[in-house]
Amino acid sequence: MTETKNRNHETHLTMQVVNHVRSLIEDGTLHPGDKIPPEREFAKKLKISRASLRAGIGHLAAMGVLNVRHGVGTFVADGPPALGTASLALLGALHGFKSWQMFEARLILESHLAALAAERGREEHFTALAEEVTEMYATFHEPQEYLIHDMRFHRTIAEASGNPILAVLMETIAAALYDERRKTVERSRDLKQSAEIHREIYRAIRSRNAAAARTVMEKHLKLAESAQVSELKRGAGRKKSAKKEPADT
Repeated sequence: MTETKNRNHETHLTMQVVNHVRSLIEDGTLHPGDKIPPEREFAKKLKISRASLRAGIGHLAAMGVLNVRHGVGTFVADGPPALGTASLALLGALHGFKSWQMFEARLILESHLAALAAERGREEHFTALAEEVTEMYATFHEPQEYLIHDMRFHRTIAEASGNPILAVLMETIAAALYDERRKTVERSRDLKQSAEIHREIYRAIRSRNAAAARTVMEKHLKLAESAQVSELKRGAGRKKSAKKEPADT
């Protein structure tokens, strides 16, 4: 019960940051390319901890709304911000969507997006994919950072497909999965392997091999589903161990 309450509180704080940034964009206070206020100032204004602010910024960065440049600052990304993708998460909470169902939807959708990206992608898409793969290799010891680049990699593939309707559908599913993944990624043991298969996907798309892109994407998503199941089991195991430990005397 306490854990559920803490999780709901964390989600509430994350959405507080998301909604505040959304309002700043919608009222014209922030524009694409603008730098957001410094972390300390921003957290103080929202009356939340800097850790909670970072979680919210990470969520927005993973959704493509913000662009975090290490050592420089955090900026509003160019292009339309994906701030309206919470509906599937809400429906999932209401109707009990299961993780395997979400992965099945991703498998059907993203394997086709990868094939389309190989056929239709432009040079700027290939460059962006290469950059995200490089960042994955640089951050696989920092799971939260890695997850942001993972999300951006998949978003770029959706953009490269040339079909904005499919891209929006993919974004909606990814947004619904992000919050759960953010809570389990710290327990991941195979982020280097994940970076390597993302590189395989990139190479297949870059070489315009649609069949290979589809096949490798399917392989990646099946491995990702297995990894998330393992992360959840490890988390459950830790909770049981913690309950068995004697209280301090």
